[in-house]
Amino acid sequence: MGVVSSTTGRGGGNPIVVVGAGAAGIMAAIHAAMAGVPVLLLERTREGGRKILISGGGRCNVLPSRMEPSQYFTDSSPNVLKRLLRSWPLADQRRFFEEEVGIRLKLEPDTGKLFPVSNRARDVRDGLLALARRRGARIRFEAKVVGLEPPRDGRPWRVRLEDGEAIEAAAVVLATGGLSVPQTGSDGTGLRIARALGHTIRPTYPALTPLTADPPRHAPLAGISLPVTLEAPLERGRFTTHGGFLFTHRGYSGPAVLNISHLAVRSRLEGRPPQPIHVQWTELDAAGWEREIQGGRGTIGPFVRRRLPDRLADALLAEAGVPADRPLGQLRRDERRRLFEVLTRYPLPWTGDEGYRKAEVTGGGVALEEVDPRTLESRLHAGLFLCGEILDAFGPIGGYNFLWAWCTGRLAGEGAAAALRRVCGS
Repeated sequence: MGVVSSTTGRGGGNPIVVVGAGAAGIMAAIHAAMAGVPVLLLERTREGGRKILISGGGRCNVLPSRMEPSQYFTDSSPNVLKRLLRSWPLADQRRFFEEEVGIRLKLEPDTGKLFPVSNRARDVRDGLLALARRRGARIRFEAKVVGLEPPRDGRPWRVRLEDGEAIEAAAVVLATGGLSVPQTGSDGTGLRIARALGHTIRPTYPALTPLTADPPRHAPLAGISLPVTLEAPLERGRFTTHGGFLFTHRGYSGPAVLNISHLAVRSRLEGRPPQPIHVQWTELDAAGWEREIQGGRGTIGPFVRRRLPDRLADALLAEAGVPADRPLGQLRRDERRRLFEVLTRYPLPWTGDEGYRKAEVTGGGVALEEVDPRTLESRLHAGLFLCGEILDAFGPIGGYNFLWAWCTGRLAGEGAAAALRRVCGS
């Protein structure tokens, strides 16, 4: 197929082409189209928004209820990261979903997450696509983009598809995601395109992914879940996360594990010693357990089981070498020391991770220094905008990565529309 000068019938001329109908891409298409310019959204899958559909166990954690830029990670400029996150306040994002998309949100008090009242992720995805269409965007599914050709010799951008078609575009928004959960359509195409165009790609790695153990030492505990505190030492200070912890047949999962997993993954990929991770199984530290034992009666087994699941309590007592039938008043000093160690600073015996297959997001990506923080326009190529997971930033579990997608998608869409209006002189 040859070159196609694709228009939407609104505003004439070549359109803004948004590549990727995930969270960031749909949001970019909505905000570009809201400006009254022609927009074409291209998506390689049959329906788009697959990560929206599978998120939150099919409920879609649309947003967190609170956000601080310090909760995000990047190897790029922290100042650019903060500017991007603050470009669309959380309260305004919630108002957009409830008033513009028509999706009422509710707070889950225990987690601080905001879900649709319907508890249906499909309502979120379908609502966003419907709004994009109402604003005037055209959407083409099963259109796989394989490359971009920047403007030269007076011609516009060309978006090349797998079938040989080339679509001329006034501006391009690259919102193709990263490498996580590849069955949703994330195969790194956008990262390869950005690299081919000269962009610096910070080393990528699976983030928010379960950890594994070989041999699976705690497989008999599979299915046990509980809230814990995890801690890992850093070059400066320490990383601490609180939340759910789940024993699996292959290792460990749950929000607390996912939130600390990037440290483990990076230590492995960079060939460093395995990242130490310690578990505090309850809210009690060593001094707290000491006070509890001093005021307690009976034997240590039932005492520990009151605060921990029975199987876990028994496993920890066995690892500490403390008989479950030992009276509290007869615990030796060395037994107390070993017991407090496994209860409050248990070394998690991880050896690997589940990789991109189960990773929630991709760490690394296009360097933030190479985009304009006001518009997300590439500093290397005028008319190219980048947003979402393709950029070098990610947040913790809890709607933070959707927040990143929504705010960067909005910036890129508005930036592309403003660029097109300048070119057209309107």
